[in-house]
Amino acid sequence: MRPSFLSTAPVQEHAAGFLPAPAWVAPFVAMLLAIAVLPLVAPRWWHSNLNRFKVSLLCGLPVLGLFAWHGEWEVIRHTVHEYASFVLLLTSLYVASGGIVLRGDLKATPWVNAAFLLLGALLASFMGTTGAAMLLIRPLLKTISERRYRTHTVVFFIFMVCNIGGCLTPLGDPPLFLGYLRGVPFSWTFGLVKEWAFVNFILLGVYLALDSWFWRHEDRSHLLRDRVEVQPLRLAGGRNFLWLGAVVLSVAFLTPAHLAAWLGGGEHGFWAVYGRDLALVAIAFLAYRTTPAEHRRANAFTWHPMVEVGALFFGIFLSMMAAIQLLHHYGPELGVEDSHMFFWATGSLSSFLDNAPTYVVFFETAASLGVPPGHPALELATGRVVSEYFLIAVSLGAVFMGAMTYIGNAPNFMVKAIAEERKVPMPSFFGYLLYSVVFLLPVFFLTNLIFLR
Repeated sequence: MRPSFLSTAPVQEHAAGFLPAPAWVAPFVAMLLAIAVLPLVAPRWWHSNLNRFKVSLLCGLPVLGLFAWHGEWEVIRHTVHEYASFVLLLTSLYVASGGIVLRGDLKATPWVNAAFLLLGALLASFMGTTGAAMLLIRPLLKTISERRYRTHTVVFFIFMVCNIGGCLTPLGDPPLFLGYLRGVPFSWTFGLVKEWAFVNFILLGVYLALDSWFWRHEDRSHLLRDRVEVQPLRLAGGRNFLWLGAVVLSVAFLTPAHLAAWLGGGEHGFWAVYGRDLALVAIAFLAYRTTPAEHRRANAFTWHPMVEVGALFFGIFLSMMAAIQLLHHYGPELGVEDSHMFFWATGSLSSFLDNAPTYVVFFETAASLGVPPGHPALELATGRVVSEYFLIAVSLGAVFMGAMTYIGNAPNFMVKAIAEERKVPMPSFFGYLLYSVVFLLPVFFLTNLIFLR
């Protein structure tokens, strides 16, 4: 007898029950291609969240219907719950950070600009890449507004703050939170601090050299305006850092095991399974109600980005159910067999598709391979075991190479749009790709050689 839709038993017990035909991967591929191509070929039509939701329905509902027809209600329940947890985390981070306002106009020296990048890279892991980017991009743009050469600063901001800085916690970047939902311990990503520091400090050094060169070639009139139009930084809405802290504590400690120990009812009881989600709803509500409206106006806060995330990932989560089931079965036959291959395969797709579903695909592939001899094993909260070497490669590939294009990670396009509103001449899709090939790829090759085994 199949479990009911509201059952809270773990999905792994039923994952092998139904194997769809390989052709059922097509809706997932179509969903990813739509995200990559439609913003380029039909930007006006794609800007509507209603149209995004239509695409999600078109790609997701056939797969949902297939699994329902075969009675795979436990797989569906697990997918819907994972989708809801994912959106709730992003929403709570977005609402809490949306009430923190940083105003000011500093002197735009290379060291001041580099300090913005380093601060953003530090904050990204704890308030999310989107939250850190939205907090800092406007004061950074104000600071560099008197400079003639500004494009490179925004590009490096996307590299470091919107992507690479977020690899230290599951809160930092959506792929890592999906890994956390699949059983990766919350503190495991702290172990990526060596890779985080290596890549960020190399990029910071390159940025300082590049911006120093541009600084020396600025017009004297621009430098004079920059010295005159200085305003000290002022922070408003500092209490919202308490709400951000509450999100961190909820994700870290309100696990099914902890909640079951505190509240009883077992790890599959209602409060153990859904307690963290309810806590995030409460935090988002309280953060919104206690934030003055003028703070949100100062940050140009709207619900549009979160509705966009919800609409797109609805289709992604539903359509990838078939792909994940197939990976459980065929993963060992894909030919991705070592850490270097996992890094480049995950990273290459994360560059041109959204990095969150790409992470899931290769996470499941790595989990299907078991633990090769000589690899340290990591036991997941779900009971599965995965090679730590493979997991490091997948995590770094997804987070780092989401910076390669505008479409690799959601904050990339958001920062580009805000910069263009402030009259910063941002590069085209292929112009940005040239920046990333020149400045990022060599660093990623070094990361692969030094850190991956």
